[in-house]
Amino acid sequence: MQTVIDDRYPTRQSADVELLDRHDPVVWGTADGGPLSHRQLADYDTAGFHVEESLLGESDVADCLAEMTRLAEDEELRHDDRLIRENGDGEVRSIFEVHLLSTVVFDIMRRPAVLDVARQILGSEVYIHQSRINYKPGFDGGPFYWHSDFETWHAEDGMPAPRALSVSIALTPNRVYNGSLMIMPGSHRTFVTCVGSTPKDHFRKSLSSHTPQVGMPDRRSLGRLAERHGIHLFTGAAGGATFFDANCMHGSNGNITPFPRSNLFVVFNSVENTTVEPFAAESRRPPFIASRDFTPVTRSGS
Repeated sequence: MQTVIDDRYPTRQSADVELLDRHDPVVWGTADGGPLSHRQLADYDTAGFHVEESLLGESDVADCLAEMTRLAEDEELRHDDRLIRENGDGEVRSIFEVHLLSTVVFDIMRRPAVLDVARQILGSEVYIHQSRINYKPGFDGGPFYWHSDFETWHAEDGMPAPRALSVSIALTPNRVYNGSLMIMPGSHRTFVTCVGSTPKDHFRKSLSSHTPQVGMPDRRSLGRLAERHGIHLFTGAAGGATFFDANCMHGSNGNITPFPRSNLFVVFNSVENTTVEPFAAESRRPPFIASRDFTPVTRSGS
């Protein structure tokens, strides 16, 4: 029998929006438990993110770009549910479960510079809740509307607490004009509830839609958070990475420039925060979106 877990972040259960204070720590580990210093952990605790300007070298980026092209052109993936296209039938938007499709990508996710930071911040062993490559091609790349990942992972995947983080690794230059990541620093300390019940198979439409109707924060709450925290735009060279808290309010604009903005994306969740039944959905999302394999990730070569 599954243990009943209290829902401390109720969402999609009321017609009224609430801004709830976070109940859980942001940083679970200490400075002697990984590569980040006490100051870096304190900054992450305050802002909700940590930036590494050159996590990958040029050869690593080239290898990832080659894998990105290979997967997008793979005939066996053409009709695979893990391959998501813009508005359902356009350019490739994302490929999920990429750590199982590419040993090159998985080895990068298991490097100490990635894995040990996740372990340190979350204060435990971690597993991969989700991984994907986002393509956002030039001219046609659509936006990712403002959202908190944790709201979706809690409501639809059954993640009890925001003891998880994402790592976004740039595979192309992030410019001010090609749809780079935006985060409201400090927003991770406020949980914005969403209205509307989760439709059956909602995940299929939400993955290719630019503005899903369920699980999106309301404009008034977004305005309040933006006025309170401001908006930080992440720019930089290919190979840079941003580690950010599961509850950060973030998004990105569309890309009508000729310059693509592609990134490698992985979500680490604490093995002490494994998912249960969804808190606000009738059924679980597929494992390629929300893994139920809680095996701790080990370092490359170990």
